[in-house]
Formats: sequence, C-alpha cells, structure tokens
Amino acid sequence: MLLLSAAPRGFTQQTAASIASDVQHVFERAKNAVVRILAEDDHGRLEGTGFFIEPDGTILTSYGVGGESYDIVVEFGSNRFPAHRLVADTRSMVAILKIDASTPWLPMGNSESIKVASPAIMIGYPMDLPATPHFGMIGGLDLKYLHQYFSTALIRANIPMQRGEAGAPLLNMNGQVVGMLIFPIENYTAAYALPINAAEKIRFDYVRYGEVRPGWVGVLPKATDDENHNSKVAIESVAEGSPAEEAGLQPGDVLVRIGTVDIHELPDVANAAFFLTALQGVPVTVVRDDQEKTINITPVDRPEYQPQQAPLFAPRD
Repeated sequence: MLLLSAAPRGFTQQTAASIASDVQHVFERAKNAVVRILAEDDHGRLEGTGFFIEPDGTILTSYGVGGESYDIVVEFGSNRFPAHRLVADTRSMVAILKIDASTPWLPMGNSESIKVASPAIMIGYPMDLPATPHFGMIGGLDLKYLHQYFSTALIRANIPMQRGEAGAPLLNMNGQVVGMLIFPIENYTAAYALPINAAEKIRFDYVRYGEVRPGWVGVLPKATDDENHNSKVAIESVAEGSPAEEAGLQPGDVLVRIGTVDIHELPDVANAAFFLTALQGVPVTVVRDDQEKTINITPVDRPEYQPQQAPLFAPRD
C-alpha cells in the first residue's frame, strides 16, 4: 500500500503555526484601515471593500464599487461616513473616494517586487460579514485572460474572492499593499488584482493634474519574427504630427524599452503605455541599423481615450 504523508516534506506543524502567526499579525495591524463600502447605482444596492491610503480619509477601491455609484457610505469599526468620489477611471478600474475624517491607513509596497508563488493576504468584507482575512499565493502576472487583453498586467492571486470583496487590498507578508482586487476568476476560487504601482499612477495623476492623464506618443507597433533581437516588436507606423514623429522615431525601429519596461512581445507595449503620463517625458530605446539608441519623448493627451470605455473584464460584483 502506498502511504501519503499528511504534509509535504519539510512542512511541519511549526511551519504552519509560524505562517498562521504572521497572517494574524498582518490582519490585526491592517484591519482597521480596511472599510466596507455601501452605495447605490442604477441597478440597485452595492457592497464592496476599500482601504485608506492616506490619513486624511482617502480611500482606494474598485471602479465597480465606487466608479458610478451614489449615496456612498463608508463603514469602519463603529463609524459611518458619507463619501464623495475624487477619481473614477475605467481603464484601470480604479475609484478613489474621500471622507472627512482622520483615519488609519495602509503602507504601500512595490508591486514590481511580486514573484510567482509569493504568499499574500487579502482582507475584505464578504457579504454582510466582518472584515475577513484570506491567505494564498501569487499565481501569476497576466496581460490577458480568456483571449482578452488587459490595459496593464494584472496579479492573478490564488485567493478566493466573495461578493463584497471587490476593492479589497492584497498585502504582502510585511503588511504592505501590493494590489487591489478587481474581479473574481470563474467560480470565485481566485481573483485578479490591479498592481498597486498601477493604482498609484492614477492617484499621482490626480494629485498632480486634478484628473487622470494617460499619455499618447503616436506609434503603432507590430509583432516581428526577427531573430536578431530579444524584442519581437517593431514600429509599423508613426502618426503625423505626433510626439513620436517630432522626437524622431521611425517605422522599422525595433522597440527595446519604454521607460523602465523592457519590450519582448507585443503585449509589453500596452503594459508600458499604461504608465505614460501626458506632458511627462519618457525615454524610449530602439534598435535602428543594428545600433541601440535612446530617444526622449514627451507624450500628450491621448486623442482616442474615452473614459466610458473599459477594456478590463470586470463583471458586476
């Protein structure tokens, strides 16, 4: 008879107890800065989760919870406050709310440090239940799901997500926010989260400009089968009068890097473009005539950007 051990080799009761202790510690430190959000929209009552990102009552949540709703009420502890909306961005699926109060807040982490199989903790308000911790692993960083591309790479968290938990923070084991839950995957056994660096891009735009300012450079990329470069993306065309044309980018240039994002495949361009901000210069590295060169470009407002369009798949919570 083949006997299977009750736990993987090296995984002991002491290890399990240590993990449980770490999760409990993060939960106790973070739970007071996580809030339940109640609201109405044209379809009825909404319930979701959000979290304070500043001590002045600024809240980050998902667009599905706070993007188009009204009569928004925020609950944390025994407190109830009306909230008003500062930002609603369909491209990122981010909504930023504000209450008039001094509040606890969660520290931000760096989502670029996320690795597959890293442990993560989510704290949300499932249905009408109290703040609840969930523990799991990072399953991947995906640019598409079911043949649909996202506007930036999303964190696939192997953490069950229930009704009411859209907008919940995804935390690392240091209690820092690395993502925000947006929508569940299939049967709610896992979820996609927006990396916190992407959400912070939206917040920084608002702080600096009073609105979200996606940048446009005017380049149409195409996939190539060139085996001479690590990048398989080249410029197919450059829009007349665009920042790219004015900076000197040319059709046939192989895209190597946009800002700090290395370009390997076509979806990498969309991921890099998400972080472009109008009127904020960015270095673009290309290969032309087998020589690498870096060109500084200042994006402008995207002429085709329509706030009502939402490329992210985000079913109603």
